[in-house]
Formats: sequence, C-alpha cells, structure tokens
Amino acid sequence: MNDNYLTLLAIWNVAVFMLYGIDKWCAKNDKWRISEKTLIGSAFLMGAVGAILGMKTFHHKTRKKLFSALIALAFLVNAGVLVWIERI
Repeated sequence: MNDNYLTLLAIWNVAVFMLYGIDKWCAKNDKWRISEKTLIGSAFLMGAVGAILGMKTFHHKTRKKLFSALIALAFLVNAGVLVWIERI
C-alpha cells in the first residue's frame, strides 16, 4: 500500500479522534454539538479507528448501543476497503 495513502489515513483518523474529543468537551460544557450523523459518517469514511479510539478515550457515546454498533460496522467496512485496495 502506498505510504502517502497510509499517511493520509493516519491524519484522517487523528482528525476523527479529535472530533470525538471536541464533541465530548462540548457536551460537558453545554456548547454547540457535532451531529451524530457527522460522527458516524466520519467513521464510515475510513475513520473508524479514530472513532473507536475517541469513544474509548473520551468515554463518549459508549452507552448508545446503535451508535456503537454502527461504529463497529464502519470498522468492518473500513477493513474491507483496505483489503480490497491491497488486492488491486
């Protein structure tokens, strides 16, 4: 796999991780929130690792079963895409 692609993927996952941290901070401080659609969508757009780490690190959205299930599904989709990319 191309090193540039892996670098971009890592940067994107750090950004997704930060989204979860920012949203948790906003939730604690009664500020404007990042929508669940944005959080889940960022995970499906190859950011599932960042989303999972953000959920675990910030204890954010971990009680929402559907949300957690969608992030797990995003991880599987991300893994499938990576396997597919590696094969082409």
